[in-house]
Amino acid sequence: MNLKQLIIPSLMVLALTACKDSSVSSQTSVLDNNPNVEMAAEQPKAVLGSFGVVLENMDKTIKPGDNFFKYVNGTWLETTEIPADKSNYGSFSVLGDLSNERVKIIIEKAASQNAPKGSEEQKIGDFYRAFMDVDTIEAAGLSPVQDDLARINSVTSRAEAARLMGDPTLGLESPLGGYVDVDVKAIENYIFYMTQSGLGMPNRSYYLDMDEKSEALRADYVALLEAMLTEAGVKDVSAKAKAVMDFETAMAEVHWTPAKRRDRSLTYNKMTKAELKTYAKGLPWDPMLEAAGLDSQETFIVRENDAIQGLAKIFADTSVETLKAYMTAHYMSNMAAYLPKRVDAANFAFYGQALRGTKVQRERWKRAVGVIDGTMGEMVGKVYVKDYFPPESKVQMETLVENLRAAFKDGIDNLEWMDASTKAEAQDKLRKFNPKIGYPKEWTDYSQLTVDGSDLIGTIKSARKWQWADEIGKLGGPIDRGEWGMNPQTVNAYYRPSLNEIVFPAAILQAPFFDPNADAAVNYGGIGAVIGHEMGHGFDDQGRKTDGNGQQRDWWTDEDGKAFKARAALLVDQFNAFEPLPGLNVNGELTLGENIGDLTGLTMAYKAYRNSLNGKEAPVIDGLTGDQRFFLSYGQIWQRKFRDEALRDRVKTDPHSPGEYRANGIVRNFDPWYAAFNVQPGDALYLPPEKRVKIW
Repeated sequence: MNLKQLIIPSLMVLALTACKDSSVSSQTSVLDNNPNVEMAAEQPKAVLGSFGVVLENMDKTIKPGDNFFKYVNGTWLETTEIPADKSNYGSFSVLGDLSNERVKIIIEKAASQNAPKGSEEQKIGDFYRAFMDVDTIEAAGLSPVQDDLARINSVTSRAEAARLMGDPTLGLESPLGGYVDVDVKAIENYIFYMTQSGLGMPNRSYYLDMDEKSEALRADYVALLEAMLTEAGVKDVSAKAKAVMDFETAMAEVHWTPAKRRDRSLTYNKMTKAELKTYAKGLPWDPMLEAAGLDSQETFIVRENDAIQGLAKIFADTSVETLKAYMTAHYMSNMAAYLPKRVDAANFAFYGQALRGTKVQRERWKRAVGVIDGTMGEMVGKVYVKDYFPPESKVQMETLVENLRAAFKDGIDNLEWMDASTKAEAQDKLRKFNPKIGYPKEWTDYSQLTVDGSDLIGTIKSARKWQWADEIGKLGGPIDRGEWGMNPQTVNAYYRPSLNEIVFPAAILQAPFFDPNADAAVNYGGIGAVIGHEMGHGFDDQGRKTDGNGQQRDWWTDEDGKAFKARAALLVDQFNAFEPLPGLNVNGELTLGENIGDLTGLTMAYKAYRNSLNGKEAPVIDGLTGDQRFFLSYGQIWQRKFRDEALRDRVKTDPHSPGEYRANGIVRNFDPWYAAFNVQPGDALYLPPEKRVKIW
């Protein structure tokens, strides 16, 4: 079983992250010649620009109604180079780099101390030193992994292979993955969710699509398999790599598509262990579950039920030799970051360069930060919050969240298409949203995590074992409502449906998303839209299937459900029409939840902003009205450039639309944007009023 999906997996958390020219005169008629210009109010010093938006990033030769994203970010797009160690770059990346620099300072301070054994400082420092000690890694060669490779090579049966796949210390690929979360139909209990897994490429489309780019990537992937098998000392690597590829392709054929995997009506399939063993009898369940520490569990939720049934049959039909080659190649790939440079470089050549277009590997210290964040992130987070997250920011965020909640309440009350009984349920869910801001109230206990600075591979395996024990240790216990799925130093936000909570780590509460000294319009257009986005996930096409307690049930009348689906279908059609690369369109079904989140976020943030003005008009600043500043801020937060390879990967795998469409695809559905920028019929983004989608 693939046990790398730890803590709170992305499938159950809805995270935030991913043209005609016009004359200058038509642009200035919108902004600079406003007849209602007032004297600009005194503003405290904002981090970005004079009030929170970098006006120099705009391209005013582009009409807002033709391409709002490029109007806001066009000069930045033209003048900014994607750093060589990145596949894409934008607002999230800038804050991510800042967070990494800060975490580096924290880690290096810990590493400089002669800390007592077992202390958090010792664990952070020793882990960092071990990862950074490339001389020792090179000198050791593959000796630290020889015992694991020998274990794989000694396998003589499918049952033995299944046992190794279930061992959390090895981190092997497997046809199955899994995680612990709240049972959404029995919300007082945790349960183990089983999910399809086992592919070395991002999803089934990479194995099955017949376009030229996909075929080239498959050839590159086979070359990676050959390189990993060669490093491991396997003979006849070409034949075995082909066999592994055939095995993964067969699995890909039965995998569900990313869009189908989003459907919570299909992914709740509760089975007893006995039922599971009969339903998917081709897999040796007992040894795998025993190795994973799950042998005492009597009930599971099987997400992609018929896919897992098919995967079990494929496993039973695959030779032991192919399973050994599969485990060996993926073991080497998964361990590459901790092995000599030649192994790491071969792994990066596929996953970094071929798949996502990244030119060079990140500096090693950046990768060290990532590994430590993923292993003991809250250890670092405690210091991060103390040093970089002012208490005042938390207080201001709490106020913004409640302002958004109030706006959402009004929005539900005023829906013309929803009846009173459904509105009452929606209001109950909104009232029960639990906001978490900045950092957890109680920090993770890492006392049982062992870090040996002289044994990097051993520490990685120990960390995997500790993480998995922490994960399955929740089974049978009370629901931990204080648990966080992201570290404070993470630049992101999320909604967790099983707990009906919205979560905003400290690191995203910075400009361009949030700046205590920025104009109010900017904060509402930035972090306000983010808050509304996460709230919106509770009411998107999947979020609407759970109630305020996190219980999965249908609380809609038939008519209201039909009305919602009709509006959502219009949004699907709109986004299906966007074509980021020739022949590659956005998947409106896959991105529907995020697109509803964005539309809801913008709608509620604007309503909350207008409420904050108490019926008055905002002052004009730098020739811009309050509404214009609000929308410019919204366009600014989605600022991002992609390499073509990364953009292709994003569209094929990610439920978030690329940034250009998160801006353009949303504002064109929102009446106040038309008024703010005088968008007229004939403009490229113009939609007639009857075609504009309004859901919440």
